[in-house]
Order: sequence, then C-alpha cells, then structure tokens
Amino acid sequence: MKTQILSSLVLSILIVSFATADVRLPAIISDNMVIQADANAPIWGWAEPKEAVTVTIGKEKQTATANADGKWMVKLHIIKTSETPLEMTVTGKNTITVKNILVGQVWLCSGQSNMEMGVMMAGNPKEEVAQANYPQIRLFKVRRNVSDAPQADLTDRSESFGTWYVCSPKDIALAPNKEGEWSGFSAIAYYFGRELHKTLHVPVGLIQSAYGGTPAESWTPLEILKADPDLRPVTDAFDAAMQKYPADYAVYKAALNKWDQDANQAKAEGKTVPEKPAEPMGPNHPFRPAGLYNGMINPIIPFGLKGVIWSQGESNTNNPYQYRKLFASMIQSWRSRWSQGNFPFYFVQIAGYTHPWTPPTTWAQLRESQRKTLDNVPNTGMAVTIDITGDANNVHPPNKQEVGRRLALWALAKTYGKDIEYSGPLYQGMKVDGNKVCLSFTHVDGGLVAKGGELNSFTIAGADRKFVSAHAAIRNGTVIVESSDVNEPVAVRYAWADNPEGCNLYNAAGLPASPFCTNDWTGATDDKK
Repeated sequence: MKTQILSSLVLSILIVSFATADVRLPAIISDNMVIQADANAPIWGWAEPKEAVTVTIGKEKQTATANADGKWMVKLHIIKTSETPLEMTVTGKNTITVKNILVGQVWLCSGQSNMEMGVMMAGNPKEEVAQANYPQIRLFKVRRNVSDAPQADLTDRSESFGTWYVCSPKDIALAPNKEGEWSGFSAIAYYFGRELHKTLHVPVGLIQSAYGGTPAESWTPLEILKADPDLRPVTDAFDAAMQKYPADYAVYKAALNKWDQDANQAKAEGKTVPEKPAEPMGPNHPFRPAGLYNGMINPIIPFGLKGVIWSQGESNTNNPYQYRKLFASMIQSWRSRWSQGNFPFYFVQIAGYTHPWTPPTTWAQLRESQRKTLDNVPNTGMAVTIDITGDANNVHPPNKQEVGRRLALWALAKTYGKDIEYSGPLYQGMKVDGNKVCLSFTHVDGGLVAKGGELNSFTIAGADRKFVSAHAAIRNGTVIVESSDVNEPVAVRYAWADNPEGCNLYNAAGLPASPFCTNDWTGATDDKK
C-alpha cells in the first residue's frame, strides 16, 4: 500500500511539473554533486516537448530541445578538475541553479550488504566518524527500491537519500535506519574514496546504490536475462513464483499474524523471539530479476562515472557456476547502457563464512567464478579478502578499511597509473613434473611469501579427482605442491573451502593470494565428490 501511495504521489508530481512546463532535473543532478573530470559529462532532465533548454556552467553554454516525451540532454565539453565550487544554471521557461559543484572523480558503489554496511556499523566507528571531515568528498545514497520496470528518476529525495552531501562527521553517519536498512554511508565506499582523495588530491564523488541480501540477477536488466539460455531459468523461476504468489502470500500473512502473537508472548515471558516468517517471492521482493536495476541503477544512468566498485556474491552461492555468466552479463549490460566504454569495474571477492544450510564449498566455487571474471571481462579487478574475515560466523567482516584500501589499489594502479602493486598473487598456470606440480603466478613482484611459516591450505588430486592435503613450498618464484598419496597429480587447489583456515600465500607487498583451483571438471557439482 505504501508503495502504491508513493508511486501515485510521484506520478502526481510529474503531471504537475509537465502541466506547468517547468524544467526538471533528476535527483542525481543537484547541489553539492561532483561532475566527472576530463569527460563529456551528460546533463539531462525533462521539460515541455519541444521546449529549448540551456545549460550554463562556467564559460560553457549548451542548448538542447526536449523531445516528444519531454526529455532533453546535453553533454558538457571536457571539464578539468576543479576544487573551486561551480554553479550551473538550467534555463527553459523556468531556471534551476545547481550550487557547490566540484569536478573530480565519480564512482558508483553497489552490491549487497557488505557494500551497504555503513561506517557506523563497521570497525572503529567512533574514531572514523569523528575524523570524516573531507569537504571535497561528496556522498549520494540511493534508497532501496524494487521496480517492475526501469524508472527514469529516483522516487525518494529526502533528508537521507537522493541528495548529495558534503562528507562530514554528521553526514557520514546520516540516514537513520528504515526497517531492515543499514544506517550511515557505505564503509567500503567511503574508505575507497578517502584513499583516492588522499592520494590523488582531487574531489571524489561516491554514489551508494546497494541492497543487502540481494543476488546479481536483481541488478541485471530483464532483457539480458531473458535473452541468454543459461540465465533464462532465473526469470522462468520468478514467473512461476508469481503464479503462486496470491496463495503463498495468504499463507505468509496467516503465519505472520501467528508470529506476531508468539513474538509478543515470548517478549513478555523473557524468552527468545521465534524467527520471523520469510515473505514469499512476489512483485516487490528484492530477489525479483531486474528489480533493483530498474529502481536503483537505471534512474542514475547516464550520470558521468569513472568506474564502479562492487561487493556482492554471497546471495548467489546457491548457484555459483552460473555466476560466471551472470556477473559478466551484468557488468557488460551496465557498460552498454552507460555508453561510456568499458569503464573500470573493481569488485570484492567474498570473504570466508561458515553456515550449515548450504552444501560445502559453494562459497569456494563462487570465489572461483569471481576470479574467472578477471580473465573473461576486460578492465576488471578483484580485491581478495580471504585473510580479513574475522568472525567465521559473521558474514559482515568489520574491517572495511582494508577492503576499501585494496579496491583503491586497483583503481590507483590500473585507472590512475600509479606505479604500485595492486593485487596479491593470482594463479597463472601449472606444470606436472613427476609427482610434483609447479604453480606459476602473476603479481609476484618482490617475490612470493609464506606468511607466518610453511605454506598451508593446498590440496592435490590425481585422475580419481580425490583431493588430499599436500605439502607446498616456494621455490624460485613458484609454488611446488606434492603429496606421497598422489603419484600422478593432475590438479591442485588452494584455500578451497567455504571458510578456509591458514591461507598464508602472499606477495612481498603484503597482499594475499586468491583462492583457486587448477581444474574445471564438472562445474557446480565437482565439489560434492
């Protein structure tokens, strides 16, 4: 009901806007924003059809005519980095002034809960918030929104969402909790942006568009999913769920009413509150294919970006092999719709986690699918976090400072040309020599390191595909793996577990090696053996 009321209100506002022929801008183009430097930044909005609209910023003036749908767009000529605030006027039959604009580096920060998790919820919150005084870092937070069709603009422009803020202790902790929604601005995004700002000495704009507990298909355009035979089962399953939804929802409501009674009684008696019933898949479910792309990504396209950082994957561990195609398709679809080329897309490899309700090693398989993305999709990068998990039963490791820093290393090296090591060792290839396997790696500048002693977490297998613990040692920039139980080895794995322990292969820069497997035998089922 709230969603219907909000949609009706937004529609009414749009009708009034067009009726009075006012020029209107999307939420993402507003006071305090950062325009991407050294690019032809798009500025767009709506007006009366055929209305002339003029955009002026500094000495530049561009004019466009609204089309039959009332939409107009200009592309600013390349603007150099500016730490001095600028003003932009947009004039049609009315005039809008956008104030306190900076020109710098803009990054979209998206994914599920580990990206959504705010600075206040992550490690060392009081000190980090107190020190978050960076007037040249600007923050924009998109509210959670599931939509059945691509939206032209964001539906929420409030004190906490849909508005650009200057980074300050007050604003980094802004956005009080809605039901189930993280408070504050994304910790990963902030620490990433802070590292860029401190190193590059330029303004940084960070756009947070994340929703906890969501799969990649929710962030992928529907036509992409439907067009691919490997991904079509995702939309077919949703269509089937929609057929059952009325009946399933009735059962859910009855269970919810009973839960309310049981929960109140448990609270009154000082007992543990029972688990709340899960809402069935339906029209506004965050697992809806394309639902979050429609409501949280499409409304900010084609705002000028330098790139994307992404933390997600935990909600796709039920089908980790499919993720190879799904994740690649999602990245390519975003790039296609932004029409800004193959912009950088840097992501976090999921950390270690143990829980009893999924088959073993599905998280390892998901990490492998993420690692494969580096080879399958150009201009991507991966921050490995297998060593900073913390509590094995906490899917939200608190050390977001290091996650943000490792993402920033990729950006600083690959996007901004800094001469630094930006990745831990990545498996490159193997050679069999008798009963030994010799593994080669990229990103071994300074040499490979066994942190804390002998190498751990390696297993080896022969033609029977049965993996056993192996001895591993660093020799001449490679890793030699062997076991007395395997005379003719054919495959090796490293850190191959949902929550591996003792992963200690690093490079001299102090960055950990990614978990990997040299085999690719039967995809999603090979670890059930």
